Amino acid sequence: MVITSPDLAAELGIRHAFFTRQGGASSGIYASLNGGLGSADDPAAIVENRARMARHLEVAPENLVSLYQVHSADVEIVGGPWQGDRPKADAMVTTAPGIALGVSTADCGPILFADAEGGVIGAAHSGWKGAFTGVIASTVTAMEKLGARRERILAVLGPTISAKAYEVGPEFVERFKSGNPTYARFFTASERAAHAMFDLPAFIALRAQEAGIGRFVDLGLCTYGDEERFFSYRRTTHRGEPDYGRLISAIVLG
Repeated sequence: MVITSPDLAAELGIRHAFFTRQGGASSGIYASLNGGLGSADDPAAIVENRARMARHLEVAPENLVSLYQVHSADVEIVGGPWQGDRPKADAMVTTAPGIALGVSTADCGPILFADAEGGVIGAAHSGWKGAFTGVIASTVTAMEKLGARRERILAVLGPTISAKAYEVGPEFVERFKSGNPTYARFFTASERAAHAMFDLPAFIALRAQEAGIGRFVDLGLCTYGDEERFFSYRRTTHRGEPDYGRLISAIVLG
């Protein structure tokens, strides 16, 4: 049901979890631990699933907070549970104990951040667009505003679609190469003419390095290739299914 990072687990005063799709109350295409508030799953099942996640993290259900994710570089500073609608953003940071920052993904990269010495944590949803436009740097800057130091920050990338499963078209490649010609190294030829395979985890790692993060760890888990444990938007699309579940990755102080 849960995957943990040995590096994050070694940080005192911090709990975290990269939840898999196992151990929940949902059925059908959402089986079984779907935490996606934006999915068309039975709302009661989503509430139960998130309550199970909260119990694992040792927080109250309302203290597992999530965003209305929009593939941006925007970051929210969290002081407690949301009052009203979820903010539209793709990363959160906090110094508040007992508040679990949870991002949802289904191929995009979930990144959990911690400066244990400074008592600051963060969580980011980083697909190609967020990584390209700077969500990692934005998260680090927001953590610094709360007292973190970037050279002390540990960032861990959870289950993400791998290069062998991420085929893109020529306009996608051109967008990256136009932004920075050196980004060409993140693409390899695919079997289809004019298409390429994109290494999102490696690109995220570069962006973390550019942000000056002290340590970056990639768990090396592919969402597309491991159906038993992970939801995948791309796998669902290839099958023509109407919707997909969302994985939750979360971190909490205290």
